[in-house]
Amino acid sequence: MLTLHRAEFLLPDPAAPTAPSFADGAVVVRGELVEAVGPYADLAAAHPSARVRDWGRALLAPGLRNPCGQRLLERDYHPDPREEIGVEPVVDGLVGCTDEARYGASARRGLQRMLGFGVTAVAGPFARPAVRTAVARSGLVALPGPGPGPGPGASGAGELGEGAGLLDPLAVLPLARAVHGRVAAGGRADFVVFPVAAEEAQEGGVRPAAGGCLATVLAGRLVYRRR
Repeated sequence: MLTLHRAEFLLPDPAAPTAPSFADGAVVVRGELVEAVGPYADLAAAHPSARVRDWGRALLAPGLRNPCGQRLLERDYHPDPREEIGVEPVVDGLVGCTDEARYGASARRGLQRMLGFGVTAVAGPFARPAVRTAVARSGLVALPGPGPGPGPGASGAGELGEGAGLLDPLAVLPLARAVHGRVAAGGRADFVVFPVAAEEAQEGGVRPAAGGCLATVLAGRLVYRRR
């Protein structure tokens, strides 16, 4: 089944300054892969039977990389709502824990919250079997490490500050440095749809609004949608 995702702004590769962008753009998805990227009018005409998800005044871009995955999922604890202690991660709440079931449940909740911020790739390495299983089942791309930072020898986690464990990479990084990969024909259909902030505030004409995303797509599946 073909699905056509339409947004007023489409940035297929924010990390590349010369990459094309599209006003009233669209992404055609077939199964797990992107089939086409371009202007909505052209793609709608070429695929008249495609199911259309029209996100309106929004920005469609590649998903984000969270370089703090190892800390967030194997050190910090993500509370169960029934515990009534809030929703924010408890820093170092899993340190000293030996209960794999607790690790797994916390990781699943943490991963679900990451999806709400447009994260599609998370950095390890993960030592806990329950956490590795949770990441694998979530559909997020598991990265072997934080990845390169802004300068020689710097790590991606270092970009966010010493000991940081932020669920939202865009809280501290611009979109161009936070994205993982690009949206391109033949690639895995991992992307995110953001509400739009003031268009004049950033070179390139458009940037995501703060506070999370409207939708996250992993391997062609809509895995998160803001209610």
